[in-house]
Amino acid sequence: MYNKFNKLTLAAAVSAAVFASQAHAGGYQINEQSVSGQGYSHAGRSSNVHDATIVYGNPAGMSFLDRAQITVGGTYLHVNTDVNNATSGRSLETPTGSLPLGSVTGTNEGDMVPGTLVPFAFYAQPVNEQLAFGFGVYAPFGSKTEYEGGFEGRNQGDYTEVKVMTAQPTVSYRFNEQWGVGAGITYNRVDGELRRQVPVAVGQAANGAPIITEVDSRVKGDDDAWGYNLGVIYQPVPETTFGLTYRSKVDFNLDGNFSASSPVLDQLGIGTVTDTAALDLTTPETVNFSVTQQMSDNLKLMFGASWSRWSRFDQILVTGTEREEITNEQQNYSNAWAFATGGEYQLTPELALRAGLALDFTPTQDATRSVRIPSDDRRIFSLGAGWSPTPDLTLDFAYSYLTERSTQVDQTKTDSFTVAGQQTPPITSTYSAGYKNEAHGFGAQLTYRF
Repeated sequence: MYNKFNKLTLAAAVSAAVFASQAHAGGYQINEQSVSGQGYSHAGRSSNVHDATIVYGNPAGMSFLDRAQITVGGTYLHVNTDVNNATSGRSLETPTGSLPLGSVTGTNEGDMVPGTLVPFAFYAQPVNEQLAFGFGVYAPFGSKTEYEGGFEGRNQGDYTEVKVMTAQPTVSYRFNEQWGVGAGITYNRVDGELRRQVPVAVGQAANGAPIITEVDSRVKGDDDAWGYNLGVIYQPVPETTFGLTYRSKVDFNLDGNFSASSPVLDQLGIGTVTDTAALDLTTPETVNFSVTQQMSDNLKLMFGASWSRWSRFDQILVTGTEREEITNEQQNYSNAWAFATGGEYQLTPELALRAGLALDFTPTQDATRSVRIPSDDRRIFSLGAGWSPTPDLTLDFAYSYLTERSTQVDQTKTDSFTVAGQQTPPITSTYSAGYKNEAHGFGAQLTYRF
């Protein structure tokens, strides 16, 4: 092995490069595709060939595995949110100006993200010393916010869910002791649902004041689409591994339905209003680079950087057959970076201990941050362990604590609803609040080698 001074110099140089940059990342991307990697904050995602989760981390890494193996597991996410200093208001837009209608009555309980289990499963099969095949099922993107029924910001949004599930057949080829490449085709399935309470003026009281009701607006849709992953691994010496992975964008064209219901609409004899719904959604392409450095027989360090082209997510525009525009919510995300560093220490032949730190910068913008994804810059601290009671079996466990910078949501919407072919007077609703998010992730994983 090279001397320890050279290895320490390399580690320090890479660490300085990783944390010298100032950029942005985050969004609705999911990192939970490996519990062994979670223990060191996924710092070596593209370079640390540890188990079958490398099918996702870097398809080139499969050809560096010495035998067939299957890895299954999942991470349970528990999110806490504090909503504070909330204010709201409504106004009726008239030809002579805005008529204030007062604030929106409601609560701001927070904790709107339900506990969620993110599962995954991977299989890798070396064919010979050069060729390997693999397959994976995992969730690369997803988000869910479900506010309480009387949420004060419900006119902006009270329920959001996006789920993307991916199946990935993969092949990799190792040219020699130093170089390997890999590629995977991804089949992706997305399901989405958006809800909010739309304020509608349905008449006037005896004193001339407008009568305001809320219509429960819901949009559901789904689609499937194809993408691909590419990866390369370079190992100049046995102690140093560099990895680079590219994941393509995926273009979805969600088709579904729109419905709007209210007791007032029922009383007017209108009933539930329905329409088709269409939404174009493009998940961003990502690039991940990482390096794994074996410092000694027992210690290795890892560093990584990821870039996501979040600028593709500029708006949530839902259109219908009868309605040219059902929902138009500007997002204006910016391209984003995330950085991680971590390490693993082989305490005994059976037990490995891990730790890591990640900085995940938000793509959201202050002017367009919404109640649907009210996130900001993140710091993630992780601990993990791997226990191998036999050479064929490894059990991995990890815990992560995520804390976000306090952020602010300031939203304004103007709505005019079509009732019985007539447009209701426009109503402008506003909502402003501070958000503070934190999350706990508990992961468990089993790897069996054949």
